[in-house]
Amino acid sequence: MIAIIDYDAGNIKSVEKALMSLSKDAIITRDKNKIMSADHVILPGVGNFADAMEKLSKYELVPVIDEVCKKGTPFLGICLGLQLMFESSEEAPGVKGLSILKGNVVKIPEGEYKKIPHMGWNDLTLKGDGRLFKDINDNPYVYFVHSYYLKAEDESIVKATTNYNVLIHASVEKDNIFACQYHPEKSSDVGLKMLKNFVEIK
Repeated sequence: MIAIIDYDAGNIKSVEKALMSLSKDAIITRDKNKIMSADHVILPGVGNFADAMEKLSKYELVPVIDEVCKKGTPFLGICLGLQLMFESSEEAPGVKGLSILKGNVVKIPEGEYKKIPHMGWNDLTLKGDGRLFKDINDNPYVYFVHSYYLKAEDESIVKATTNYNVLIHASVEKDNIFACQYHPEKSSDVGLKMLKNFVEIK
């Protein structure tokens, strides 16, 4: 069973629908016992960093997420979910993230031709042997919607990058912990393949 963490953030239902299309059992929940007993856990979301951290605290999900990650359950953050997994964001000065991984989220710089937010399809440059990208060809196109991007402290965890006015750490992996800035659930067949790869990780 796959637990999708419910903290009143947007885009949760689309993740559930994507998993259902893969014939996977998924529940949207904020119940600690259900999250802790899940085989895989996903933290999706779109929205504001500070609001999201406030809601995770309100629903007492911060220690649950920490416990899940320490337990070794495969854990995937998507979009805002990725950003929350790191230490801080320029979107919310002074607000501490989950700090599961080291690094910070900063605003995408303005570019001569590329507007902010970064919204639409962009290709990935794959690095190393990221398990989300098993049997996926180089330079897959995926769908992004964001104005802030990750700068991971340890670049060895970065498994995919993209360029949009700046080099963006688009996907990371460390042990049982995975995260992607783009939306695999909105990235057509290649995104579904990435979700399938995740839920098949033991």
